[in-house]
Amino acid sequence: MGAMSVLVPVFGVFIPALLLPGPDFVAVVRSSLTRGTRAGLLTTIGVSTGLGFYATLSLLGLSAVLVQYQWLTWVVRVLGGGYLIYLGIKLLRAKPAPVEADVACGPMRGSALVFGFLVTLTNPKAIVLFASVFATAVTASTPGWLMVLMIGLVVASSLTWYSIVSLFMSSAPVMRRFQHARHWIERVAGVSFVLIGGRIIADARNPVTP
Repeated sequence: MGAMSVLVPVFGVFIPALLLPGPDFVAVVRSSLTRGTRAGLLTTIGVSTGLGFYATLSLLGLSAVLVQYQWLTWVVRVLGGGYLIYLGIKLLRAKPAPVEADVACGPMRGSALVFGFLVTLTNPKAIVLFASVFATAVTASTPGWLMVLMIGLVVASSLTWYSIVSLFMSSAPVMRRFQHARHWIERVAGVSFVLIGGRIIADARNPVTP
C-alpha cells in the first residue's frame, strides 16, 4: 500500500498534464502530419526520453536545487521560452512545400528524435511539474525500485499517449485530408510555440514552489 500511496497521487497529476496540449503535443502532431509516421514516432521517442530524463533528475534532487537557486530557475525558463519562440518563428517563416512523408522537410530538418528531445528539454513546465510533484513525493526512505518504477511509468505513459497521437495524425485518411493544409499546420504550430514561449518568459519570475 506504501507504493500505491505514492504512485496514485503523483500520476493523478502527471497523466492529466500529459494529455493536455502543450509544446510536446504540438511537436508530435507537427512531425506526424508533415513528415509521416516514422518522424512522428521518432519525435515521440525523443519527447519520452526528455520526460524520463527530467523525472530522473527530479528524483535525484532537482527540486531542492531549483528551490535553493531561484536564479537557475529563471535562466532555465527564459532559455526554454526563448527556444520555443525561435522554433515558432522558423515555422511561421517556412515557405509552402509539398508533404513528403518520412522525409526531412521544412524548418525542422534533421533528426525528429532530437527535435522531440530538445522541445521537451527546453520546456520549463516539465521541470516545474517534476520538481513540484515527483521530487516532493519521495523521501530518503523511498526504495530505489519504486523510483525506478516511477521513471519507467513516466516513459511508458508518454510513449503510449504520443504514439497514439502520432499514428492517428499520420494515418492515410488524415494525411490525405491535410495534404494541402501543411503550410497552415506549420503556422498554427508556430503560433502555438510563440505563445507558449512568451507565456513561459512572462512567468519566469514566479518562484518554483515544491
